[in-house]
Amino acid sequence: MRLCLRDYAAPAFLLLLLAAPAPVSATSCTMQAELLPQDRDALTAAGGRLTEAVAQQDMVSLKAALLPAVAADWESISGVAQAGAALFKGGQIQLQNLYLLDASSLAAPADTQFFCSSADGALNVTLTMRALPPGRYAVVLAEAVGAPYDGQLSFILAWDGPANGWKLGGLFLRPGALDGQTGKDWWKRARELAKADQPFSAWYAYEAARLLSLPVDFISSPNLDKLNQEQSAIKNSPQSAFPWMLQDGARTWKIDAMRLDPSLLHADLGVVYESTGVTDPAAQRTEAIAVLSAVLKAQPGLRESLHGLWAHAVKDGKQTPVLELPMAQIP
Repeated sequence: MRLCLRDYAAPAFLLLLLAAPAPVSATSCTMQAELLPQDRDALTAAGGRLTEAVAQQDMVSLKAALLPAVAADWESISGVAQAGAALFKGGQIQLQNLYLLDASSLAAPADTQFFCSSADGALNVTLTMRALPPGRYAVVLAEAVGAPYDGQLSFILAWDGPANGWKLGGLFLRPGALDGQTGKDWWKRARELAKADQPFSAWYAYEAARLLSLPVDFISSPNLDKLNQEQSAIKNSPQSAFPWMLQDGARTWKIDAMRLDPSLLHADLGVVYESTGVTDPAAQRTEAIAVLSAVLKAQPGLRESLHGLWAHAVKDGKQTPVLELPMAQIP
């Protein structure tokens, strides 16, 4: 079964926003260390029950904790929990961080930013959400300590009144390690590759570092900003390389895009190319291998820095995954 990372996120009443909106002032964020004891205990208990349900694949308990407003998303949320089971195998799930978000003063649903700071100002985190209805929310982050993939869990909780307490509004899962390397390891490798003047390899190592360093995409921090700045400073990076007309002997391949692909829980790179239109499976495979081989000849550093390559053929606007090969199997 191919585990697609994009399937590890379930919607929570359309909260996510990857581009920052204008901040709304009628909100507040309280970080874990500053929580009142009763709030900390309640969120810890709710997070503990949910992490246990995910770890044990207890769909009955998980469904019972669902916020009524997102009941229609149950199939998606349960699919996320089931698909991500491999991320936590062999580890002990532990709660890492709690954020209490108060948007009860909003007059209507609004794009909202929560600026979260520790009492001493040493830690600053921004949570960005979209079309957020008035209410009280929480984000609970957990990690599978000791698991090979260092799985990361994130829950969005919504307060459903004193009678019902905290309910599940969204579930997000992703790895914290790929090929035995954490986000910090990949960041270190990215810096080394940038110094060695391997812009493509460095760029995608930064992509891996970002993916593994963030439990969810709607959280940002000064540390992430620093990573983004370092990546943007890479000269001759693939950021503006596409479409890439790649000469391969007498043939020229058009490479539309290349992107990090952790679908198989490895640091692979997806290569999207314009196919000649072959339809026979054997011919498609031959063409795909030729494209991947040409990519590695043009950027040999990728062979040492990543696990493998995916080939995605495009013809008449339709994209089709053809194959994935480890680097050692690509000529």
